Amino acid sequence: MQVTDIREEKRQLREHYRALRDDLPYDEKSVMDEKILRKITQLWSYREEKILLTYVATGSEVDTKPLIEYALNDGKIVAVPRCVENTRNMEFYIIKSLDDLELGSFGVMEPIRQKCEKLEDLSRGVCIVPALAFDKDGYRLGYGKGYYDRFLNNFDGRIIGVCYSFCMCDELPRGRYDKKVASIITEKRVMSTD
Repeated sequence: MQVTDIREEKRQLREHYRALRDDLPYDEKSVMDEKILRKITQLWSYREEKILLTYVATGSEVDTKPLIEYALNDGKIVAVPRCVENTRNMEFYIIKSLDDLELGSFGVMEPIRQKCEKLEDLSRGVCIVPALAFDKDGYRLGYGKGYYDRFLNNFDGRIIGVCYSFCMCDELPRGRYDKKVASIITEKRVMSTD
């Protein structure tokens, strides 16, 4: 059966890739996360840039907590997202440690606004973007809320997607607001999409 509604097609793909990720054994996931972390920290763009924007992983996402700690120890400015209430927007706040986080929207750890400074300069930095899947051209299958698509349209730094190799595909359905990433990192390789 041919699916013609892009929203329905994306919903089915989300279920598929979420199930694949959720079925990954913990030990195997930990090894893959470590390989992805190593690849990120070896990137020229990571080493040269002073600002790292990254999501805080939840559930079966590629774990970013070790990356956050590594970058903080590296002396980088680390900023993580916070959803803006009653909107589909998010803002990034600078954190000094994982203790600057609290449980926020959608069960995700977010920066404590009273403790953290909002990152105002979106003209540079490296932004690590989550997804359920990526295609070979750098387009992502997000979670369906549009937060990252809105944010990335105002971000002028380098955008890097992370996912497991089994969450890569040839082509994903795309909407007009979808923005591609500059490169994708899996446990197996680093792919440029520029």
